[in-house]
Amino acid sequence: MNKHFTIAIDGPAGAGKSTVAKAVAKTLGAIYLDTGAMYRAVGLYMVRNGVDPKDSETVAARAHEPKVDIRYVDGTQHVYLCGEDVSQAIRENEVSAAASGVSAVPLVREILVARQQEIAREQPVVMDGRDIGTKVLPDATLKIFLTAAAEERARRRYDELTAKGQTVSFDQLLKEINQRDWDDSHRAASPLTQAEDAVLVDSSHMTIEEVTEYILSLARERMDNA
Repeated sequence: MNKHFTIAIDGPAGAGKSTVAKAVAKTLGAIYLDTGAMYRAVGLYMVRNGVDPKDSETVAARAHEPKVDIRYVDGTQHVYLCGEDVSQAIRENEVSAAASGVSAVPLVREILVARQQEIAREQPVVMDGRDIGTKVLPDATLKIFLTAAAEERARRRYDELTAKGQTVSFDQLLKEINQRDWDDSHRAASPLTQAEDAVLVDSSHMTIEEVTEYILSLARERMDNA
């Protein structure tokens, strides 16, 4: 089995990428790198500093200001922004839209992709995001494009937020997901798209466990043949 491997999991928001990627990484003994969290941190920085995340010129001018770092504490990934642990703050709903805005700025992507590739060279990794298989890890051992129907993704998000005691509108969440899909797939910089050699996995009618086991079987097959 190939000991150094990279697994890229791309797909739209709410498809379950992070949950699956974490499970796959843990089983294979790899580092899980949530690249979306890095963009969320940059988005949070811009919001906190009064910058409109969709104002590409201003975001680009300040792209080197947010210092984003990934650290593992007791085996759990923590995201730091200028030294502050923002692992929880970046999960706020408004930060999702901010992340989509800043991720469309080429310089922001250039800075973060360089860091992501550096990490991948150092150790086996499982990364999830929007352009991992197409831009970040074009030579990944295995590429997955994980998706699900927009309504199903909105339902999952609704259940997640209401379980935390938040009052949210399903229709509003669905609207936001559809808008995020459009923004991510139509941006000029590294739009969301399925890599030609990626395996398409539709999780609409699959459990997280089923998706995880399927991807693990593909990964083991690839590594055995590497």
